[in-house]
Amino acid sequence: MRVTIKGQVTIPRHIREKLGILPATEIAFVEEKDRVYIVKKKDPGNRNNPFRKLRGVATVRMTTDEIMALTRKD
Repeated sequence: MRVTIKGQVTIPRHIREKLGILPATEIAFVEEKDRVYIVKKKDPGNRNNPFRKLRGVATVRMTTDEIMALTRKD
């Protein structure tokens, strides 16, 4: 992996997925002796996206149109 001229690196997809690092996720760099670790910061109350923890919880497969039809029934 190479550092760009701006000092940027790309976190590999499998690591982002394993740690749940999404766009706008806060991370920290922790120095320990001659090593540097990337650590995902805690998101108190999940305030950036309150629905993130519900992602993938639904067990019924429905299209958006089917869900909207259910919500609009009289």
